[in-house]
Amino acid sequence: MKFFHKLLTYKTKNIFDFIDISDEVIRAVGESGIHNGLVNVQTMHTTASIVVNENEPLLLEDLKEHLEGIASQHGVYRHDDFTIRTVNMCDDECANGHAHCKATHLSANATLNLIGGKLQLGQWQRVLFAELDRSRERKVQIAILGE
Repeated sequence: MKFFHKLLTYKTKNIFDFIDISDEVIRAVGESGIHNGLVNVQTMHTTASIVVNENEPLLLEDLKEHLEGIASQHGVYRHDDFTIRTVNMCDDECANGHAHCKATHLSANATLNLIGGKLQLGQWQRVLFAELDRSRERKVQIAILGE
């Protein structure tokens, strides 16, 4: 059994920046030398997600509208009330309760099968990093386990 990992860094543009990271994941598979096993792709953030879906512009617009309908940026969130919130605060804290709520409807990771040295994605499936907050530097961890 072998283990390989790689950390990717991205600078997102804004909320709902969907970045197709499939090619980087496939490159990591090649670098790993692992032919059969599991590939886990994980965001290192609570206001971003990993999505396996079609990278089609109109679908991405639909996803944005759907997520905004679930947790509007203009909604009222106790997390954003800095007069009462006392935990997990930092110097550049922003009002992002909406992004945390959106993230609960998606996943922080995706685990994909690796068979015969090939990442097993369906015809239209792509691995997407979804920014749910604001422009910032983001990290994605890839871990590959197998033989």
